[in-house]
Amino acid sequence: MLEQELTNEIIKAFYQVYNTLGYGFLEKVYENAMYLELNKLGLACKRQERIKVYYEEVQVGDYFADIIVENKVIIELKAAENLCYEHECQLINYLKATNIELGLLFNFGKDPQFKRKIFTNDRKEHKYNGFSE
Repeated sequence: MLEQELTNEIIKAFYQVYNTLGYGFLEKVYENAMYLELNKLGLACKRQERIKVYYEEVQVGDYFADIIVENKVIIELKAAENLCYEHECQLINYLKATNIELGLLFNFGKDPQFKRKIFTNDRKEHKYNGFSE
């Protein structure tokens, strides 16, 4: 499995944050807590990393990834009743716009949820890094 050891550490951090804070906070609170927990584990993280979106090689917009870990995993955080298809599409689009192939979608809802998404670079139309410089 792609980056299994790293994703196991990230998932462990998610449950630590969920078990400590519980349900009902805004996404930003969970983002801040996840960032702290991932750093405690010694993982290199960036928050709110700008991802450029291109259409026919013209930049048409920006996304902001919640957390990027070790430049290998994009984390998207939600605080919703349940994860839905649109949340998964959002994460897949982040992966399409970068050279990162693995994403984790976490939901801090009434019941903790996560999904793992992979979009390999060989399936991407453009071979560029969508990160801001």
